[in-house]
Amino acid sequence: MDVPEIIAALECNAKVFAETLSGIPAAMVTWKSNPKDWSPLEIICHLVDEETDDFRARVKHALETPDKALVPIDPVGWITQHDYAKQDVHERLSTFLKERKKSIIWLRNLKNPNWNNAIDHPERGKITAASFLANWLSHDYHHIRQINNLKHAYLMEKSGDSLSYAGKW
Repeated sequence: MDVPEIIAALECNAKVFAETLSGIPAAMVTWKSNPKDWSPLEIICHLVDEETDDFRARVKHALETPDKALVPIDPVGWITQHDYAKQDVHERLSTFLKERKKSIIWLRNLKNPNWNNAIDHPERGKITAASFLANWLSHDYHHIRQINNLKHAYLMEKSGDSLSYAGKW
């Protein structure tokens, strides 16, 4: 995929998240299929933080100041630091959608970006702005899959049905 295709896919995924998360039952907002998994609320809170403090910030960093050291982030620590459990799912979804819109506008208005600019990541070595952008889209797909798996597990548990007639999950 080229950059415009990735940006278009990021924009489309905002609609996927909006549709996928806006209609979940209240009982499912904090539901987990097992204690180690994330709830829909935790996922959307994570997406907000990733949008602002990880992917957009790191693409910007790679494009504008690739020689400066990366600011460390702690996505797992954000769960407690940002008190995900006490957030409102609808407010967080709204915030995510606003931030994604800002990201799309910013990406589309870049003037002659050098997508080959690379940052020296302390654990992963050199990462280009283009790689951060592609991973941003991949991150979306990861969480779309995660939400769908959660919805399927929730349906299976609440219906008491194996759901095998629907096909192999």
